[in-house]
Amino acid sequence: MQLTCPVCQALLKQQETNLRCDNNHSFDAARQGYWNLLLAHKKRSRDPGDNPAMVQARRAFLDQGFYQPLSDQINQLALSSLGDTEHPSVLDMGCGEGYYTDRLQQALLEAQVDAELYGLDISKHAVKAACQRSKQIHWLVASGASTPLPDNSLSLQLVLFSRLMPEALAKPMQPGAALLVAWPGEQHLIELRKLIYQEIRESQFDPVSTLAEQFSLQSIQPVSYSFTLNSPEQISTLLQMTPHGQRLKQEARERICQLPELELTLDVNLGLFLRR
Repeated sequence: MQLTCPVCQALLKQQETNLRCDNNHSFDAARQGYWNLLLAHKKRSRDPGDNPAMVQARRAFLDQGFYQPLSDQINQLALSSLGDTEHPSVLDMGCGEGYYTDRLQQALLEAQVDAELYGLDISKHAVKAACQRSKQIHWLVASGASTPLPDNSLSLQLVLFSRLMPEALAKPMQPGAALLVAWPGEQHLIELRKLIYQEIRESQFDPVSTLAEQFSLQSIQPVSYSFTLNSPEQISTLLQMTPHGQRLKQEARERICQLPELELTLDVNLGLFLRR
């Protein structure tokens, strides 16, 4: 494991449950096994990122397997991008409660790829939950704006439904390393959005142009399929985990959660980019 000090960027050396740099900045492992390298002045709020209720809802929803085909495609692209790289270093930026990170770890093990895998999120609650999934992954609470990994050290970085910060993403990546980005397509959860919004607006999100200076696009692979939520409980869980659900008024929430079932479309783009 290679990590850098969030204070001075020197390499951190591990002694059991402590990390320390040559400038004597010290960090202890949390009881759950993660490293908290998020400095107080890097927080945009007292408790940044997903709150416990959102984390719990996301875990409950994802563990039911509705997004497993998407996860399988992500893993396939990740493995093919690594090729024959020996001992690759891989980061899941914005890992949340660890569903995709843990399934990637399983895919790497099955493919006999000896990788060093990191999962990073700004939400302490998400990373605490992620620690329950795997003890083999290095879980970090940190800011994606200043990733605590050495420059030019990553063979692959994943950004799944998270904010894109091109310069910060490029800094820890080796030249030619792969960046795998997932973002919603125009039809993603369109049925739910029509129940929530009077007007469906097209997304202005354009990762290709956003990343163009630091990364070259290799391919975009759409993943699209239908799935059905068969109970009000499943619908309620999805609402709790999505940004759409966070904006709902109570009356609208109750109306949607009374539906006996809801057929939905998953529509996600997987973009593979290379670090220039």
